[in-house]
This record gives sequence, structure tokens and C-alpha cells, in this order.
Amino acid sequence: MQFKDVIGQSAIKQRLIQSARENHVSHAQLFLGPAGSGKLPLALAYAQYILCPNRTETDSCGVCPTCQKMQKLVHPDLHFVVPTNTTKSVKSNPESDLFMEEWREFTLKNDGYFNDTDWYAFLDIENKQGYMSVRDAASLLRKLNMKSYEGEYKIAIIWMAEKMRVDTANKLLKLLEEPPEKTVFLLIAEDAEELLATIKSRTTLVKVPAIETSEVEKALMERLQCQPGQAHDAAMISEGNWLNACHSVQESEDRKFFFTTFQQWMRLCFRAAYSEIIDFSANVKGIGREKQKELLDYGLRIIRNSLLFNNNLAEIVMLPEDEKGFNSKFAPFVNPANLAQIAELFEEAIRQIERNGNAQIIFTDVSFKMVGLLKKK
Repeated sequence: MQFKDVIGQSAIKQRLIQSARENHVSHAQLFLGPAGSGKLPLALAYAQYILCPNRTETDSCGVCPTCQKMQKLVHPDLHFVVPTNTTKSVKSNPESDLFMEEWREFTLKNDGYFNDTDWYAFLDIENKQGYMSVRDAASLLRKLNMKSYEGEYKIAIIWMAEKMRVDTANKLLKLLEEPPEKTVFLLIAEDAEELLATIKSRTTLVKVPAIETSEVEKALMERLQCQPGQAHDAAMISEGNWLNACHSVQESEDRKFFFTTFQQWMRLCFRAAYSEIIDFSANVKGIGREKQKELLDYGLRIIRNSLLFNNNLAEIVMLPEDEKGFNSKFAPFVNPANLAQIAELFEEAIRQIERNGNAQIIFTDVSFKMVGLLKKK
């Protein structure tokens, strides 16, 4: 990863570049900051800059053999320690080395922007918490006591360092106090209170702030092809957290999908267009069970909102204008004669989908019943 791939953080980038160019690279640095601020991408870009033999005043070259290996996270002088736990494939004694293939895949897929919950979900460690064992520290000690393979430096990135157990941290202290020659430790953490004071005292703090709102907005337009208005809104509520911004955009896209799909569905029911309803149900079968349930849940919210419209409480309906306009027109078709039956119909459909029922049959059945229910006065 190069510095140009890191969102915002221009002041931190300049500071890191300057330290490398002036040969003032501290042997142990703590990248501390909130989730979604880009701590791991910064550490990866910094490591690549340190090792690159052809670096410029602003970045690593990005094309030399060293950079190519770094961009794939396979450089022999780059080492990782990350929190893990037992999985279906690793049933005992988990440690970072056993998950390096997964770590590289996940990190590259997400450009280094993810949190520990995302990582645990990818590993499928179920409800267990990730941690770093003393085996991780022992393995790192063995690697760093060897000579560097290619570069001048050996670099160890310890991600979510607060997940180290006490015995792990104590073993790592020896490395930090008497580091092998030309070794750089880059610790990454979000909660300084969970780190041992002795670890913090032996590192140089690199405080990583939340990303500037303008930089989040710019990245949303460039990386996710968001429209300016959508990017602005997502950036404003992200609080400088790139993960929050992406989640907001995804929610917006999902909401748009559910709105247009539900609107199309209800119009077919109004028209009693049976052949088109069958085609619609066949298409819905392909969106997956979770989205099928979310579509039905969206319909339940529209039904609840209809009660508010029908009781002159439209001002408290919190929907975008296009959805609110549709809901106001849909509301007159929801009344005491059919309200309970429609709600039960949707709720039962959700239960059937959770029990792995045939989605095409379920949606066809709901649709045919809705044709009659919407005509009830």
C-alpha cells in the first residue's frame, strides 16, 4: 500500500515520510486512533516506504520488486501479529501464523479498512473474542532474530495490540527493550486504556485522528462513485470514520432497493397482475433469504407508517421525500378491515423464509392474498 491510497491524514503522512527520509525511524511506534481512521493503511504505507529502495519525497515507488511484494503483503521482512481464536479448521492453539493466508486476503480485499468485528466474522470464530497468545510473541521473536532477507529493515505490524494477553505483552516487552538491529515495531490500537502501561511507555505515539469530513466525502465519490449529495450526507454523519461512511452508503443503496421493489410489488397487487406477480416472485427468489426478510420487514414499516398517515400524524413519519410520497398514497388502502391480516401475512412469510421455505411460493402466496386484502374497505 502507498500513502496515496490512504484516505486523508496528510499531516500524519508527512510526519512519517520525514522520519524515514531523515533516518529517524523509531524502533517502536504506536498508531493510536479511532476505528475507521486508517491506522492499518497508514502503517502498511509507512512500512512500504521504509523498505522501498526507490522512494520519492512523497511516496514509495510502487513498481520495484520490494513494492510489488509489499502490495501483496508477502515481503519476507514484513511480519504480522493479529488477534485470532479457534475455528472449524484450527481447533486448538490458534496463532497468527496459522491465519496469514486469510489475513492477506481480507486485508487486500478491504484496502486495510476494517475493524476487529469484521475480521472475526471473516474467520468465523462465532461468539469468541480474538486474542494474541504467548505463542504469537515467541514466533515473532524467532523471526526477528534472523537477518533480514532483502531489505535493510525488518518490520513487525501488531494489529489491535490491546488484544494481547498479559503474558504475551510481557514477552513482547523484551523485544521492545532490546530490539534486534534494524527492526521496526508498528503497534496499532484503538483503546489505550487496554494496553499495558509498560508497552505504551516503550513506544513513540503516532496519534491518528478521525479523517477530515471533506476527505471522506471526496473518497466516497472517487472510490464508491457516490453522487455528490449522497457523499456529502454520508460524510457528515460518518464522524470521520470511513467504515461508518461506507455503511451509510450501503444502507442508502439497500433502502433504495427495498423501496423500489416494494413499490413495484404493491402496484402489481393493486392491478391483480397475476402473471407478472409470478415473474416478480421468481426474481425475488434470487436475492437471498436475508434480503427477502428485509423486504418483508420494510413492508411492515410501510404498514405501520400508514397508521400514522391515517391518523393525521404524517409529520412524525421519518422517510425520504420519495418514500414518504408513496407511503401517503399507499396509506388509504390500509384500514381496520385489513390491517391485522396484512401484518400477520408479512410476519408469517418472514417465519417461513427463516425455516427455509420456498421463497417463490411464499411471495406468490402473499401477493395473491394481498390482491384481495387491498380491496377491503
